[in-house]
Amino acid sequence: MTEKLSLFIDNQFVESATEKWIKVLDPSTQETLCEAPCATNEEIDNAIISAKKAFLSWRETPPPERSRVMMRYQDLLKTNQKAIATILSKENGKTLEDAMGDVWRGIEVVEQAANITPLLMGETVENVAREIDSYSYIQSLGVCLGITPFNFPAMIPLWMFPMAIACGNTFILKPSEQDPMTANKLAELLVEAGAPPGLLQVIHGDKDQVDRLIKHPDIRAISFVGSVPVGQYIYKTGTEHLKRVQSFAGAKNHMVVMPDANKIKTIDSLVGSSVGAAGQRCMAISVAVFVGSSKDWIDNLKIEMEKVNPGPWDSEDAGFGPVISPQAKERVISLIEKGKTEAECLIDGSRCNVEGYPDGNWVGTTLFSKVKTDSEIYTTEIFGPVLLCIEVDTLEEAIALINANPFGNGTSIFTASGRSARKFRHEIEVGQVGINVPIPVPLPFFSFTGWKQSFYGDLHAYGKQAVRFYTETKTVTERWFEDDEKSTKNLTINLE
Repeated sequence: MTEKLSLFIDNQFVESATEKWIKVLDPSTQETLCEAPCATNEEIDNAIISAKKAFLSWRETPPPERSRVMMRYQDLLKTNQKAIATILSKENGKTLEDAMGDVWRGIEVVEQAANITPLLMGETVENVAREIDSYSYIQSLGVCLGITPFNFPAMIPLWMFPMAIACGNTFILKPSEQDPMTANKLAELLVEAGAPPGLLQVIHGDKDQVDRLIKHPDIRAISFVGSVPVGQYIYKTGTEHLKRVQSFAGAKNHMVVMPDANKIKTIDSLVGSSVGAAGQRCMAISVAVFVGSSKDWIDNLKIEMEKVNPGPWDSEDAGFGPVISPQAKERVISLIEKGKTEAECLIDGSRCNVEGYPDGNWVGTTLFSKVKTDSEIYTTEIFGPVLLCIEVDTLEEAIALINANPFGNGTSIFTASGRSARKFRHEIEVGQVGINVPIPVPLPFFSFTGWKQSFYGDLHAYGKQAVRFYTETKTVTERWFEDDEKSTKNLTINLE
């Protein structure tokens, strides 16, 4: 008999009374792992009532006490990292190594939540007017909601609810219906860490459940990660109901390859960042922009990409796993077929098979060259192990090409030139910028951001008012700071 996944309400796993269930399938085999409930309206209301009640006492809990819950939680997450990663791999399809990284990046945020107290301090000014002093306080908001995607079922929820809870709020988590088991494990460990009832609720379901949650009058703030159409819908609907909303949407991330870059490192970074996690990352590099003579490296890139093949989560030989569903596979393959009419297909992964797993959602590494910016494979976020190659003559052309793209999530440049690096990070209109780093995801003490159609929310901006994050590697910074290895996290550049 297929396992029925429980809801998590008021610190208890609750069997849903719903009549609608969603099958959770192993992406490698199509075997049913469990069935997730589409929570009833009453169950959703009960979860929010529990969260609202818990907020009244939790907001009065001193920040150091909240921090201690997070300290115990991060210890339990570390102890159970492999167990969480195994659940994650089975339902998502990621290789175990990739899943371990997924969990670890979430643990880093919980560590930050355990150090929340200094971030909650307000401000004071004495004598702002004659004999008048002014004080500001940071106070908890209320019941918060997180709607998370399938591609990072541990990391993204852990980016959301630990920080919200550490700040004195309570949280409703609505994970993806495609891999919901990981969320239940995260909730189980939070209770073990000593969290009082009501701090975290886990509600399963689909659009109907999301609609009830984002319109509910007792939800104060919403955080979402997913596709552009859904992100826009969440932002519009949530703000219409007077919620605070941050909505992270789609991407089309570019890596600029300069002729003076380290060839081996650049190609290795391109392969890993484009096909890792089957390309199902909002920060994946999906477009390589070769400047000048670096276009000669495309043949070498093809050779290295052909060495990486998909496989089941527990295979040591697998470079990445399957895409999440048969529908996702069909979509990616249809875009590959369309791409063959628009560009030159150097590697075709559309007919990929994995021995022993005939029903898996396999898509092999795929490489296109001579791609035009008006082609469908360029204008669409493919979300598969597909890399597009574009050739330009100058860095200025590369920057103009990227800035013309409607997305602005992440980008990077590989170069040995401080001047080129500085020009790129200064002029590029993208939220997160890497210098010789293919996927510039910030650590949790920085903000995660995006520009243009990649982000909608309180900090939304099309112009250069948005926050950016920069990172770089020791290899390049040693060229700029030859005698100071401690400067490797500083992007101040000495120009020649």
